[in-house]
Amino acid sequence: MQHAGGAPLPPPHTPGQPPHDWAQHIESEGTAPLRPTAPAPGPPAGAPPYQPGPQPGSGHPHAQLPAHPRTPPAQTPHQPGAPQPPGQGWHGPAPQHASARPPSRDTTGHVALPPGGPVPIPQAIEGTGATTLAVLLIGPAGAGKTTVARYWAQHRRVPTAHISLDDVREWVCSGFADPQSGWNDHSEAQYRLARRTCGFAARNFLANGISCILDDAVFPDRPVVGLGGWKRHVGPGLLPVVLLPGLEVVLERNAERSGNRRLSDEEVAGIHGRMAGWYGSGLPIIDNSQYDVPTTARLLDDVLARTIASPPSW
Repeated sequence: MQHAGGAPLPPPHTPGQPPHDWAQHIESEGTAPLRPTAPAPGPPAGAPPYQPGPQPGSGHPHAQLPAHPRTPPAQTPHQPGAPQPPGQGWHGPAPQHASARPPSRDTTGHVALPPGGPVPIPQAIEGTGATTLAVLLIGPAGAGKTTVARYWAQHRRVPTAHISLDDVREWVCSGFADPQSGWNDHSEAQYRLARRTCGFAARNFLANGISCILDDAVFPDRPVVGLGGWKRHVGPGLLPVVLLPGLEVVLERNAERSGNRRLSDEEVAGIHGRMAGWYGSGLPIIDNSQYDVPTTARLLDDVLARTIASPPSW
């Protein structure tokens, strides 16, 4: 006889034998557990009441089993009669408890990082391609600081990070103090906070063997919040370099910008004039008016090599 769920019914109980354990039979055969099915539809309205017919084993001459096809039970990977592996029951393997041993040093997520400290003055060497450095690229808006810094960082033979002050400053989304709307206490506080965040990041990168190049429009007439602030946040090993093309080049590059990165011509001219104060300061200056980005990056390498050999007093 076929059950509505698809599994075969047990044989009838005969006198003198213990009752059949149907649940054990299913588990030993590897069949799927029985699932409730929708009730069978009742007889139509007006039909005569149901009368049970002759049952098998009742001795009635016309009693016989219905000729329904036998559907084989669903099989699991465990074959009938095969012994089950130890610790594995009907619902799969037994849960394994996590080991109480501490993770090894090779385990992902447990890498010990050295703390970031002040960046020391680098040792004098030939070239800068394989040296861990902390560089500050200074220049007015439109000088190409961010583009040159990113290119220089991407083409070094040692790991190097590029940290842009404007990018970090714009991490502030709600309540962003845009200096173009007026320089005030809020905008200056966010500038100071971004500069300190960049300094902490540079120190942590350098402590873990990764060079850094930062870019910022530092004014020579504000040494306390400008160059002096960078030196306090990063360390005495920070190497400042000024990128200062001509005014016409700066105005042309600024015109290609968009959003709050684009300034008015009057602002660009005023910033460029203030940057001219770096002449005579002792800091190395690169006039990249006639140079493309790769050439300017090579000049930056040459300037840094000379600066390491003879550090400026700033």
